[in-house]
Amino acid sequence: MPNASLDTPDAVKRFQQAKEAFIAEWGVVGSNWGINRTMAQIHALLMVSPLPLSTDDVMRELHASRGNAHANLKELMDWGLIRSVIKKGDRKEYFEAEKDVWKMFCTISRQRKRREVEPVQRVLAKCEQDTRGLDCPEALAFHQQVKALGEFVQTISSLLDNVSCDGKRNAISMILKLVC
Repeated sequence: MPNASLDTPDAVKRFQQAKEAFIAEWGVVGSNWGINRTMAQIHALLMVSPLPLSTDDVMRELHASRGNAHANLKELMDWGLIRSVIKKGDRKEYFEAEKDVWKMFCTISRQRKRREVEPVQRVLAKCEQDTRGLDCPEALAFHQQVKALGEFVQTISSLLDNVSCDGKRNAISMILKLVC
């Protein structure tokens, strides 16, 4: 089959539909993971864009307000998933996403650990410490449950550390061991 270029209206339409479907679905997946839908859609748009985009470009592509686009671009930068790009002679700020899927996965793993796992670890450790030595049956059961949860969360934390720090091959091997 010959290469389909974007020279024909049909090719342009098929490309645009595929791009829009990907961006929409990435937004749904993001929502399922507890991430703002627009933030996930902006991330998707920047991932598939061959060139950096300005806030105006993002607003136009996603029909988002300036405030919504700006806030979500800032949050994506805080996550380390996109970076600001300056174009010489242009006063606008442009943004590009990390294109390396493995680096993106590692960044997300580190951020989720920092934002979700570590706070839970701190609460569980404090609850375990606060109930250590209490001898009523309810407190003992609570202490044991919190301790077991803390050990489990520590295992998840260690796994996330290994996945985000090890090389791709080692991490994939470790993941396969867990699921097989």
